[in-house]
Amino acid sequence: MTAQHPSVTGPADPEHDLMATYALEPEYVKALTDRIVATKGESVTTYTPITGQPLANIPQSSHEDVAEAVRRARIAQRAWAKTSLAEREAAALRLHDLVLARQDEIMDLICWETGKARKHAFDEPLHIALTARYYGRTARQHLSPAPAGGVIPVLTKVRINRIPKGVVGIIAPWNYPFSLALCDGIPALVAGNAVVTKPDAQTMLTALLGAQLLEEAGFPRDLWMVVAGPGRDLGTPLIEGSDYVCFTGSTATGKIIAKQCADRLIGCSLELGGKNPILVLRDADLERAAEGAVRATFSNAGQLCVSTERMFVADQVYDKFVALFIEHVKSMKLVNGMAWGSDMGSLTSQAQLDAVSKHVDDAVARGAKVLVGGKARPDLGPYYYEPTVLEGVTPGMACFADETFGPVLSIYRFHDESDAVERANEGDYGLNASIYSRDAHRAEALAARIRCGSVNVNEAFAASFASIDAPMGGMRESGQGRRNGAEGIWRYTESQTVATQRLLRFSPQYGMTDEGYSKMMTTSLRLMKKLGAK
Repeated sequence: MTAQHPSVTGPADPEHDLMATYALEPEYVKALTDRIVATKGESVTTYTPITGQPLANIPQSSHEDVAEAVRRARIAQRAWAKTSLAEREAAALRLHDLVLARQDEIMDLICWETGKARKHAFDEPLHIALTARYYGRTARQHLSPAPAGGVIPVLTKVRINRIPKGVVGIIAPWNYPFSLALCDGIPALVAGNAVVTKPDAQTMLTALLGAQLLEEAGFPRDLWMVVAGPGRDLGTPLIEGSDYVCFTGSTATGKIIAKQCADRLIGCSLELGGKNPILVLRDADLERAAEGAVRATFSNAGQLCVSTERMFVADQVYDKFVALFIEHVKSMKLVNGMAWGSDMGSLTSQAQLDAVSKHVDDAVARGAKVLVGGKARPDLGPYYYEPTVLEGVTPGMACFADETFGPVLSIYRFHDESDAVERANEGDYGLNASIYSRDAHRAEALAARIRCGSVNVNEAFAASFASIDAPMGGMRESGQGRRNGAEGIWRYTESQTVATQRLLRFSPQYGMTDEGYSKMMTTSLRLMKKLGAK
């Protein structure tokens, strides 16, 4: 079978230098990189995936710089924790407005550093605006002292306080450099903490712009400190200086971080890998499912933790749906550059391109069929790879169970829905899933049987990911802890119970013996149960 290919065009003017069109002013880059705590005098050059040309020189931090960043953050946190929740909410809402006002600047940097299509870059300021607005509106709801039931009604008054942990260490990835640098940090700041973040080396400028916007919104500068350098060098000193750690990245690295945090008896939240399934049931709206599957698979060239890599289609509609889906993929427009109009951008690095090529080549060599795509496109850009759909992928192939993290989807038939759920649950991951069906009630019942942290019905991933009031995270080897909602801000606090006892004490009084006290308490417990006490 001959593979088919998506619609491909190059830059609007192939002879025109993209770097000249969208040049970054040296003064602009310096204003951003001056925010890095870096004194060792070394720098690393980053390159844009769009053209492969140099983009910026990033100063590198030492272990001592990490310690200094933590020290300054801790000082700032002590003052910040004394501010009112109203002040913190107001800063978050100002950030919301700034992000929307500066979205073009944000998207430019995202495209420069990641090579993603502009429409996928827009997802990042959108997500941060949603997050800032949510915690700007709900901080008092989540963090104000809350009453709890006392052991003796009326006589025992109990309040639960939320105490900030202190300094939160955030290790952020390259695939969503604005969104994932800030979405975990915003609730940490609103909860009264400081943050020391180590963004990925590839996407430092985008993360630094986020730090600049936080300061402009009213968060004190030292409250959000930035260090730069390889995770293997700076990860340990950052964990050693933090009171809580938030990490988004690979499962292998997440396990190392979890062990280091356990040694210090500090908490951590880890959003890790995924091999996410999509189920197209026999009664699905096929057009809607095909459109959703394109977004589920090829947003950010598949470099998305919740993107789909496995699709299970009911036998009754398999042939019709696959034909429709392939036509959708073939119609995708690939354009290199930063302007609107491209349906999928580049992979971000040579390492990602190598990994994707290796998975596809291995699958084909072992008998899988390429229905569409299946090759790199150096004519478009150094790291471009076509949207790819494979059929006939089997357990012996690398892409069967291992995360590809690229624009590659394996498609399978299923005969009954229980079998589809069982196959969706195969493997070690459990981050996101999607189900398409006209019967939402049945789809929701199936969703409860899928071992994933989020399941979308009749949507790819945005319905759950963008619903900030609901928790988001993984099961099994896809991580621990949750971002978003109450859990997303409570993880950065310690629960403190303050109980005030009135009148009676918890011991014999008025000449009562110990035995008499035990009988009185036994009678009281029985009475409170009859009265419906908790």
